[in-house]
Amino acid sequence: MNKKSLFLVLSLLGIAILFISAGIYAGTTAPDVIKMENKIYDKHTKGIVEFSHKKHVVDYKGTCGECHHDATGKPLDLKEGDAVQSCAECHSKAGLAPKGKDAPKLTPKEKLEYHAEAIHKNCIDCHKASNTKTGTKNAPTSCAKCHPQKK
Repeated sequence: MNKKSLFLVLSLLGIAILFISAGIYAGTTAPDVIKMENKIYDKHTKGIVEFSHKKHVVDYKGTCGECHHDATGKPLDLKEGDAVQSCAECHSKAGLAPKGKDAPKLTPKEKLEYHAEAIHKNCIDCHKASNTKTGTKNAPTSCAKCHPQKK
C-alpha cells in the first residue's frame, strides 16, 4: 500500500472515530430541559413537567446524586457523559401508590416502586429543604407549580 492510500485510510478511520465518539457523547449528555414524559403511562393525567436540568445543576449548584441514586438509595457520583438509567427502570409501576381505606398497606419502600411516588418524593422533599434553607417559598411544592395546564 502506498503512502497516499495509507494516509487516506487512516484519515477516514480518524473521521469515523470522531463521529462515533460524538454520537456516544451526545447520547449521554443531559439536555438543558427534560420533558418528564414516560412510556410506562398509557396517558398522563396532568401536564408534562419540563425539568430544567441546566438550571438545577448550574444555577442551583445541584449535584447528580441529589436525583440519581443506586438501588439502595445511595447517591451516584456521575460525570458529564456517564450513562444514566431512566427512573422507570426501577420505579416501574405507573402512577401513585393506591390510597384509601381499601388500598393495600404498603411499606415506604413498596410505595417507591410507583414512578410518580418516587419522582414526587425526590422533587418535593428537595424543594421543601431548599425553601427551609433559604427561608423562601421559591421552590415549588404544589402540583400546579410544576405541572403545566393540559392543552
